[in-house]
Amino acid sequence: MPGADVDAQGNFKRFTARAKYLFPVKALSKVLRAKYVCMLREKVIAEKPLIESLFEKDWVVYAKRPFGGPKQVIEYLGRYTPKIAIGNHRLQEVNNEQTVFAYKDYKTGGAKKQTALIHAEFIRRFAMHIPPLRFVRIRHYRIVSSTWKRKKFKELRQCLQLQEIKPVVKIMLHKCPCCKAGTMRTIEVFGKCGPPKEYLFAVPRSTC
Repeated sequence: MPGADVDAQGNFKRFTARAKYLFPVKALSKVLRAKYVCMLREKVIAEKPLIESLFEKDWVVYAKRPFGGPKQVIEYLGRYTPKIAIGNHRLQEVNNEQTVFAYKDYKTGGAKKQTALIHAEFIRRFAMHIPPLRFVRIRHYRIVSSTWKRKKFKELRQCLQLQEIKPVVKIMLHKCPCCKAGTMRTIEVFGKCGPPKEYLFAVPRSTC
């Protein structure tokens, strides 16, 4: 959630907070709970007593201090976004009856231990880490969302008087791994999500 936004006139504004976060964490939890329950009522996917019982407990919203810069953001997110529930190096043994894997017991100071589960239970726990359909691990809102950026990012750049930074393409020469004789030259660098349209059904990225 960014500490800035754009008003109805398209003007970019930064917000200042007295505390460490843009919004108080406890207040954010209550607002999130109210918004979520409101959508449940509109969709009518649950019984009324069940919906009302959602207000009996406090909801937990995780908030983290602002990062020091882009490098810290990438380092933090890189530990979560590309990884699966358990790495292969933690799997110790897989036999006909059970799966043995290593884990850290933080109750005993992070001591490394092993545990064994039958295959059905191991798969059940693994599947709990798979996001439901149309859900993603990280979701961006407002000015950092993909939909917003595609429509108004150019206008925001002009409002802040920022120049577009174009990537510098470096021509790299190296030997062809197939024939060991020809020289390969970089002809395209893909800086967007997916290759350009002219390369979708055509040549590979490099040629010798």
